[in-house]
Amino acid sequence: MIAVNLSDEDKWKKYNNSSPLIDIFKKFHSLNDEIERRINKHTFPVSYRKNKYVISPVDRNKYLFLIVKGVVRGFIKDGSTEITTWIAKENEVVGTIRNLWLESESDEYLQALEDVDLIAIPHVLSEHLYENFTEANIVGRKMMELYYRSAEERAYLCRISSAEKRYQRFLVSFPDLINRVSLKYIASFLAIRLETLSRIRARI
Repeated sequence: MIAVNLSDEDKWKKYNNSSPLIDIFKKFHSLNDEIERRINKHTFPVSYRKNKYVISPVDRNKYLFLIVKGVVRGFIKDGSTEITTWIAKENEVVGTIRNLWLESESDEYLQALEDVDLIAIPHVLSEHLYENFTEANIVGRKMMELYYRSAEERAYLCRISSAEKRYQRFLVSFPDLINRVSLKYIASFLAIRLETLSRIRARI
């Protein structure tokens, strides 16, 4: 992925002249002008069409992504089988987990499940903000708490023995995804067969 060399003003014109990441960060802590300036300078918008890969194992891991519009899933492959490990939507930050903040290869894929608009966040920017601004560490800690709880919920879902109860838990935990995500990806996420999920949905 290559950032288009635009001025901050042109780059953020459709977003009220600033990176949407700033508003997300401000929900957790106030930011000083220098942090905002660096975010505007070093993050940039990218878009992908439905079903396209945002990241695949052939890519070097250089970015996290804020989802501004759309839905993205993460998955790995076991032979020819795709295993969906997470599904995320607007205002969530996503990236490859196994090599987080490391510029190295990963066996993870990130795929757009809808047409998506994203904000690319270079790892070098994250590291710089953490090293130089207390506010960035507070924001990072609070966001990590949210994502840790989300990861715990995904781990719990996978350990529910009943496929039907797993699906019912999904409806409670992710109600806004059920009508946006293909059933085959939900079945993969819940580690059940598509036919089983279809029977469960018909029954309940």
